[in-house]
Amino acid sequence: MTGITTAEADQSVGASPGVQAKPIGGISLETGGHLPNVSLAYETWGTLNAAGTNAVLVEHALTGSSHVARGDSSEDGWWDDLVGPGKTVDTNRFCAVSINMLGGCYGSTGPASPDPEGRPWGSRFPFVTIRDSVRAEALLADRLGIDQWHSVIGGSMGGARALEWAVMYPERVARCAVIACTAASSAEQIAFAQAQLQAIRLDPLFAGGDYYGHASPVEGLGLARRIAHITYRSEPELDHRFGRAAQGEETPFGSPDPAMRGRYQVESYLDHQAEKLVGRFDANSYVVLTEALMSHDVARDRGPLAEVLKQTRAEFFIAAVDSDRLYVPSQSQVLADALPGTVDVHTISSPVGHDAFLTEIGQLDEALGSAFYGD
Repeated sequence: MTGITTAEADQSVGASPGVQAKPIGGISLETGGHLPNVSLAYETWGTLNAAGTNAVLVEHALTGSSHVARGDSSEDGWWDDLVGPGKTVDTNRFCAVSINMLGGCYGSTGPASPDPEGRPWGSRFPFVTIRDSVRAEALLADRLGIDQWHSVIGGSMGGARALEWAVMYPERVARCAVIACTAASSAEQIAFAQAQLQAIRLDPLFAGGDYYGHASPVEGLGLARRIAHITYRSEPELDHRFGRAAQGEETPFGSPDPAMRGRYQVESYLDHQAEKLVGRFDANSYVVLTEALMSHDVARDRGPLAEVLKQTRAEFFIAAVDSDRLYVPSQSQVLADALPGTVDVHTISSPVGHDAFLTEIGQLDEALGSAFYGD
């Protein structure tokens, strides 16, 4: 691909065969930390044109990876409905790029990565903000020969990164789509996040973050996932799917011993979600990325929100999920109202809740395609 070079894949936790990794040098962080020899993992689909004007940056959510689309892989991508040949982000026309966030566990430098002495960073991995991650991504874009993104698009934490791109590098972002996200993490969002962090940190196996080479804190990470997943789904959807039904042959009233009590279906569902995550994600990375999302506030130390957003040059596309109880639609409206000009909030209508930004992204095909990706 013109402008995109192949590098040897970093075989970190979860790295898939399509992942490439490229060093970006050292990076100094907002709060004073420093990481030498940073490498960011990324995947690409399509071909960068000679002018470098057709690159689309697709930003992942909290526990997502760079594997947006199936491409040549046998593994489904998390936004297969959006990115691919003939789809809204048509990889016959555009070069889609997705970057694993700094601090993650899918190939980018993170807590499990070796420090200069060859030991895992563990508890010594510094605090990373959304702005730090975007600054690192800009360094990677430089090395990929991408001066300006045709568009930057993301949902949830990916939306926070997309918005920061438009503010930090206005000359490098022509279009910006922020889906199921806000201008700043709210008090309630921070509260839910703090409960998840405590679940991990109070697991005795967490060992302050220095558990590499020993048993991992899977119970704490699993509990964090349960808390998070409740916020990703709506109450009506959980009630419709599970109600008060028992799980299989189990019965919640089958034993006087609380430890032997059978589960409700919704409990089994949360257990399943926890088991899936602990099999693919690192607890330290969960902490790092969650704290980064807690830091999200595009107006922080910059001034009033509307004045900050006046500095952007991008065309914006804002969308919300009508049943989202984590990033409620009114918060998307606040963002849209603060943007220059008139910006509508497009709606994904679904009973699912927050996760509909993944499962129902096809509802935005016509509006997003017309706004950003039409001929």
